[in-house]
Amino acid sequence: MNQSIRNIAIIAHVDHGKTTLVDQLLKEGGVYRANQQVQVRAMDSMDLEKEKGITIKAKNTSVHWKDKIVNIVDTPGHADFGGEVERALRMVDGVLLVIDAYDGPQAQTRFVLRKALAHGLKVVIVINKIDRDNAEPAKMYDKVLELLMELNATEEQFDAPVVYGSGRDGYMMYHLGEEKKDMTPLFQTILDHVPPPFAKPDEPFHMLVSNIDWSDYVGRIAVGKILGGTAKIGDTVFVIRHSDHKRVRAKITKIFEFTGLGTRETDSAVAGNIVGIAGFEDVDIGDTLTVDEAGHALPFTQIDPPTLEMQFAVNDGPLVGQEGKLVTSRQLRERLMRELKVNVSIQIEDSDKAGIFNVKARGAMQVAVLVETMRREGFELLVSRPTVIEKIVDGKRHEPYETVWIEVPDECVGAIMQNLANRKGQLTNMEKHSHSTMIEATITTRGLIGMEIDVVNATSGRGVLSHLFKEYGPYAGEVLTRITGTLIATEAGETTTYALLMVQERGKLFCGPGEQVYEGMIVGENPRNEDIACNAVREKKLTNFRSQGEGVAAGLTPATKLSLERAIEYIASDEFVEVTPKNLRLRKRILNNGERQKASKSQKNKAD
Repeated sequence: MNQSIRNIAIIAHVDHGKTTLVDQLLKEGGVYRANQQVQVRAMDSMDLEKEKGITIKAKNTSVHWKDKIVNIVDTPGHADFGGEVERALRMVDGVLLVIDAYDGPQAQTRFVLRKALAHGLKVVIVINKIDRDNAEPAKMYDKVLELLMELNATEEQFDAPVVYGSGRDGYMMYHLGEEKKDMTPLFQTILDHVPPPFAKPDEPFHMLVSNIDWSDYVGRIAVGKILGGTAKIGDTVFVIRHSDHKRVRAKITKIFEFTGLGTRETDSAVAGNIVGIAGFEDVDIGDTLTVDEAGHALPFTQIDPPTLEMQFAVNDGPLVGQEGKLVTSRQLRERLMRELKVNVSIQIEDSDKAGIFNVKARGAMQVAVLVETMRREGFELLVSRPTVIEKIVDGKRHEPYETVWIEVPDECVGAIMQNLANRKGQLTNMEKHSHSTMIEATITTRGLIGMEIDVVNATSGRGVLSHLFKEYGPYAGEVLTRITGTLIATEAGETTTYALLMVQERGKLFCGPGEQVYEGMIVGENPRNEDIACNAVREKKLTNFRSQGEGVAAGLTPATKLSLERAIEYIASDEFVEVTPKNLRLRKRILNNGERQKASKSQKNKAD
């Protein structure tokens, strides 16, 4: 045991205030100098995290409080990034379960708490945001206790200590009504209730790699908790690979300790501490590092498997290479294989067609984050609609089911219930809150694809949807998820206001005037479930007479622009999203109208 160290993870549902709470712990732990500006959500260092306001990657930091080191892992709250949470839990001995004093336990709260209890971790309950209007901290604490009982927590886990406060305003208290002072109650509760890391300093060095970092100077950095012994620069170690159990000799060249918002180099690291170690040509998550050549591999718990599959393909459209530098099959494959090294919750395989790769993931948002990162790096690629990964159980076809929670204004309940029925969702519970209704249902993962868009539209952006994988069950039959058709460009060129006004009469526009389009590109949505070909680049014939329709641009409705995540969920199985550094375009897989109709007829004949 290393009495001077505590290793904790902060877990919660998305937007319950984890990262802001870490900001306050860093501030009180002396990370910032007296005159230094305090960063807001300092741990969300990726551009995408700052833009979306969510945590995507689990990150390490540490604060010094009194004479103790508290290593903190900030984890994502979105279900699609559950692999990051599971990885973080292997490095820690306790968790801070952050609960919003108004919203209470949500879908992801259940997921992360179940994982923490399964790992036997000590839980500290933090009822956060007690300063919110209509907050009910005492009631939400009772709901957490109900959840602990539901998840079969041990008696010790059920007796978890609780603190109340506001991470944003920088105070915590043991009991409601106490003086609002500082974060001391939370720090003291961590030291009192989270055990020091179980480690064996007298044994030979061994460590399980729980995360991978990268430095342009030293290459791959293995991050994990040292379970035994001491690591020193210059030591010879063996990497026992998780994938093929081979043993590879390496030499430690750098050791990094996490401190505040960065890392610092050190000559040695002791058992129980979470550190980064460099010196490996190739090291992956799940590998074991040991000084003993005959040492055994440490157990690596498999994370939940992916439930969705989609295709990444080389861009073969007519505008390829105009906006991105990285467009070849080799470049795309190398980038995906690099992602595989640091992201344990996705799987990537070559398909039977050249230039197309199958990517398996937890959810559409996880894939959207990967694609968004790639487009910022200069890639152009095509992305297909997600399909579910099915299994054969006892000779029968099974597919993944999820539990979905939808909080909607009371007047929108009817529309959401109708949407659930169309997607073959089964209502399991309904709760009336003060200003909203919480709907709980079981639905296939297939039925869930694209539902978030429908909820946003039906509730004018006021509905909140969260979901969690439940189980594999019998195939539910055909599910209608998109009831609209598309408007498809027949000519290449630049769109004109004159042409778009005529196209607009058929449906909703996805393109504005002055945009480059090509044959087979989707320029709008047809409210009926059929595709309509249209000319979006037609120019008005000029005459000597001024027409009464002069200045018709005023009648053009602004084009609807889908985000990457929405576009991926929107497209049909015969369509792609074309992603470039500057644009997102929706298009048909087969661009030529004649060839597309031939393929459609032959498919119908096969079905008959």
